[in-house]
Amino acid sequence: MGSVWATKNWLIYQATLLLMINWRVSTADKGFLVDPPDDLWIQDPGFLGYLKISWSSPASLINATECPKQYQLEYFNAYSSRWNAIRTPMNSYSAQFDLMKDVRVRVYTLLSGPCTGGEMIKSTNYTELVLKPPNTGAANTKVQDLECVNYDMINLECTWKRGAKTPDNAQQNLYFWHKPLEYVKECPNYIISSGIRSGCRFPKSSLPVFTDINFCVNGSSSEGPLQPQFISLQIQNHVKPPTAEKVCVHAGPDPLEIRWEYPVGSVPEHCLEWEVEHRLEGPDGRKTLELTSTTERSLKLPSADQKKKNCFRIRSKLHTYCAEKGFWSDWSQPTCLLEKKDVMPGAEQIMTPNNVYVAAAIIATLVLFLCVGSAAFKMRKSVCNHAAEFS
Repeated sequence: MGSVWATKNWLIYQATLLLMINWRVSTADKGFLVDPPDDLWIQDPGFLGYLKISWSSPASLINATECPKQYQLEYFNAYSSRWNAIRTPMNSYSAQFDLMKDVRVRVYTLLSGPCTGGEMIKSTNYTELVLKPPNTGAANTKVQDLECVNYDMINLECTWKRGAKTPDNAQQNLYFWHKPLEYVKECPNYIISSGIRSGCRFPKSSLPVFTDINFCVNGSSSEGPLQPQFISLQIQNHVKPPTAEKVCVHAGPDPLEIRWEYPVGSVPEHCLEWEVEHRLEGPDGRKTLELTSTTERSLKLPSADQKKKNCFRIRSKLHTYCAEKGFWSDWSQPTCLLEKKDVMPGAEQIMTPNNVYVAAAIIATLVLFLCVGSAAFKMRKSVCNHAAEFS
């Protein structure tokens, strides 16, 4: 009896395998087609460009419950000027868009399982939706040069300039949103310039890092609404470090060495890269400029030309290990080594006997002082500059 059941099971297995092989060949020969989603729509929950995209399964696959379905969503990211693509088994997805530009999305259907012989098949066609930006606000009233700077990873400031045709009595407002806020919030502290709003200052650590934050600056006037301006960013990519402090230049027989102190602040030291500016000016007034990058807080260069004026400045920004981009800090105050002047022939002054005695006494004193010092001490010329002294 057991052999009969074994024979039956073997025959069933062979028949099933033959059916799967025939189905795979059939789908390959006949070109099995998958329909794209039937409907596609976009909802705006009021989060300044964070939109919800939804679609429905194709009617031809409603009863194909034994076959897993996925969808490939492609949407155009106007901020990076490229298409983004994701795959999901869900029928909705939320993404960020610039509401002042076209919203462009398209969705494919992906089918696998026994319906396709175990292969993943993507619909040849796609369902597409393009939404035009709303015609809101008077022309040329949108703010210009909207920029946000995160000073020392402590305070974020967003500033802007008024549009070319913004009425004098216009009132401009900044709104922002990020996850997990349930609603849009307004600027907590406006920057006022000449009686009008020109920016917004956020309190310390009030905004999250590594999170997309959406901003919108709009406004109104007696002549009607102003054109809105939208941006989306992550604040760790907009950091401007503090200025380098106490820049010291050591010159001597060894290679010239520049050192500086890490500025007091919230930016981790390992996140900074530095740029050293070496400016040379000769007696004839000709100037040359050299820039050197480093991740250390010191730099050695070939010995300076003592016949030229050598000046150095330091600045820093976040390294790509810690952020995608960032702002350079302000330059430190210049630290200079003055050039050595050549003595013109005949310019020596004739000394009187009294001057000779005084000079001899000074030389004797210096020789005695040097003899008492350590024989291993090397004379080096050092110049330091404290940034705080020039603030």
